[in-house]
Amino acid sequence: MKTVKLLLLAFILVVSAQSYAQTADEIIAKYFENSGGIANWKSIEGMKMIAKINQGGMVIPLEIIQLKSGKQMTVINFQGKTIKQGVFDGEVLWSTNFMTQKAEKGDQETTDNMKLQKNDFPDPFLNYRMKGYQAEFLGKETIDGVETFKIKLTKNPILVDGVKEENVSYYFFDAENYVPLIVQSEIKSGPMKGQVSEAKFSDYQEVGGVYFPYSLTQGLKGQAGQTIAIDKIELNPQIDPKEFSFPEEVSNPQENK
Repeated sequence: MKTVKLLLLAFILVVSAQSYAQTADEIIAKYFENSGGIANWKSIEGMKMIAKINQGGMVIPLEIIQLKSGKQMTVINFQGKTIKQGVFDGEVLWSTNFMTQKAEKGDQETTDNMKLQKNDFPDPFLNYRMKGYQAEFLGKETIDGVETFKIKLTKNPILVDGVKEENVSYYFFDAENYVPLIVQSEIKSGPMKGQVSEAKFSDYQEVGGVYFPYSLTQGLKGQAGQTIAIDKIELNPQIDPKEFSFPEEVSNPQENK
């Protein structure tokens, strides 16, 4: 009798797991259907976002560029200076030092983790199984009065101090419109290690047949975040590859005399 009960319990668990997986796939499929369709999403080769942030009353313009090849960068226009941050050419990660105004390369571990993000363009859920990702439906949760579907997305492991660690994010989809409203993930390194980062999305608008959020607020869970307001999104922009290249210093002839 015990054997029959154990077999029955195992069967219920398997059916339950399959049901959750199917529900996750249904939510993801509904998301792509409502936001423009798989065909339109697959046609995206790159994005250029013209945006701004309000820093203590000062409005700072931004350009955020992401390409299917993995190349990306954020360009900040501040006090008449053009400052590039998070620039990645596919192999080299670098940023402009705000103080010295010189380009500095990122460390190898951060660069290797950046290479993994190529799979997330234009959306981590697009063909997620082919990328080796796993999606699990965790049930419904009400956040700020809005009913959401909670999905756990497990991506390829990242390196933290030379050790591979689980790479998990929790997505909260609007139960009515099936678009992501919030993404949460644990911070793995740095002074904020152990805390939960949170990104909130709103103001979805159509561009080239696809709907994107035009407002993004980033910060720590439970705390006020920094909002990026997007003014314009350009799909498949033509970007000179040299814009991503690490600028090699040119020596001053006078210094060699």
